[in-house]
Amino acid sequence: MISTILKRLGISLATIFGASLFAFILLRKVPGDPARAIAGDTATPETIAALRKSMGLDENIFVQYGKYLESILHGDFGFSYSTGNSVGTLLAQRLPATLELGLLSVVIAIAVAVLSASIAVYSRRRWPDRALRIVSSVAMGSPPFWIALLALMVLSIQFGIFPGPEGRLSPGLAAPPKVTGLFTVDSLLAGQWGTFGNAVWHLVLPALVVALGPFAFLSRLYRNQLRGTLRETFVTVARSHGLQRFPVYNRHVAPHGLLALLPAASLLFADLLAGSLLVEKVFGWPGIGSMTADAIIQKDFAVVQAVLLLAAILYVVVSLLADLLMTAADPRTRVGAR
Repeated sequence: MISTILKRLGISLATIFGASLFAFILLRKVPGDPARAIAGDTATPETIAALRKSMGLDENIFVQYGKYLESILHGDFGFSYSTGNSVGTLLAQRLPATLELGLLSVVIAIAVAVLSASIAVYSRRRWPDRALRIVSSVAMGSPPFWIALLALMVLSIQFGIFPGPEGRLSPGLAAPPKVTGLFTVDSLLAGQWGTFGNAVWHLVLPALVVALGPFAFLSRLYRNQLRGTLRETFVTVARSHGLQRFPVYNRHVAPHGLLALLPAASLLFADLLAGSLLVEKVFGWPGIGSMTADAIIQKDFAVVQAVLLLAAILYVVVSLLADLLMTAADPRTRVGAR
């Protein structure tokens, strides 16, 4: 078990290093001069040259990468020239909003996927299964930003059920005292029920939109796993011993499906945190995604590099934890198991 953990830790570190190197080189191959983008079109060549030197862009790319790694190891993610703040400060300000959105989205996606797939498989009728397949196909084939725009037009502008792209709270409403950075949690801790309700009201619609794609994938995965497990020999044996259909499904079939759902759900959580860029932009959500979109437009390398590195670390860590949980929960996945 220890050797397995060490091996996976080594693979994880190598993955993070490779991702950071790839992102670093790729960003510097993008057309356009970030120094000119930051200085503006009216800047003189001397000003741009001085800015390039201060940003280290005049050095060899591998020298730049070496200095970047050294600064990262010292906890310095660089300086955002477009905002005038350190990248670490920006991440600390923006990460709680994305984390809050991602957590609710993944909870919604898992809960609705498990419920709908269970109904589709357990029901003896064909229409629930057919409806699930149609909904999941539409969800998987629809761009999230288009769904976000449609949801805003219908549910916010047309019917007024949810607020518009106002961010995390209504204008004029003060944020709760910061403890975790999650407005829903902090408002509960402070006993501010009105702020809590307002935060939930602003959070639900973007969370539903972000959860739509993961729901489609997880529901199909869980449905196929359930249908495959129902054809296993141990299910037939259990039914032949007189066990009723629901106890067999509840005790033997559903747990196998949930076990297979664990690694996929964990990786989708990492994807949600890293991939809600356009949805955050549409809803005016002040998270990592909208910050990254602005940084890409302004060619703010330090911000984009930090976000890509954070996404790689998050993806690797969540994947590693999911592997370890799977290894502990299912002996068949252990190295050397037969």
